[in-house]
Amino acid sequence: MSTRVSEAAAAMRKAPRQARSRATVDVIVTAGARVLDMHGWAGFTTNEVAEVAGVSIGSVYQYFPNKLALVDAIRRRHFDDVLAVLQRAHDRQASPRRLVERLIADLIAVHRDYPSLHRALLDLPDPGGVKAVYDAFQKEYLHRYALIVAACRGRPSVKADAMTAQVLSSALEGIVHNAARRGLLDDPKLKRELVRLACGYLEDPRDGATRARE
Repeated sequence: MSTRVSEAAAAMRKAPRQARSRATVDVIVTAGARVLDMHGWAGFTTNEVAEVAGVSIGSVYQYFPNKLALVDAIRRRHFDDVLAVLQRAHDRQASPRRLVERLIADLIAVHRDYPSLHRALLDLPDPGGVKAVYDAFQKEYLHRYALIVAACRGRPSVKADAMTAQVLSSALEGIVHNAARRGLLDDPKLKRELVRLACGYLEDPRDGATRARE
């Protein structure tokens, strides 16, 4: 299954087709994420992106007509990275605890390089079309969390997993983003507490009811 929110790069001036062009775009988008993470939208300029990427400003504009188009590519990549984490967690053949441990480790890792990026993306102006991209991401995001819930409980996904996925994802997302802002992502206690929280919450309520009757 593809982890991409959208295969189309509608905001780009042209889509890279050759390996060299794709590598250039990758470098530009990576540099853009770094600049956005460091300076936020107010300090985000294509000139600095070009400097950080080690390319000419002309190379940036060859693919991106303006900085909003570049930000759109950064946003899509961030969404894709998060979805890839959830996909890997679901695909693992592991015990529920091991699955949760790897999920949380990967969620922390995907936010570690650019800890302020998500907040910067939320603060960006909407050039139009962003809501559709976000809605598509959110739908797939919650679907994959629901699959993880079912995998941890050792059964096929059921309707009730959707709400569990909503609560679990909101809890983990909020804590990870808050820890990123506070510079706590490398604190091992954070991972341990998140694993405790998630494992306790993911315990199948039917198992708890059985124990209560015993």
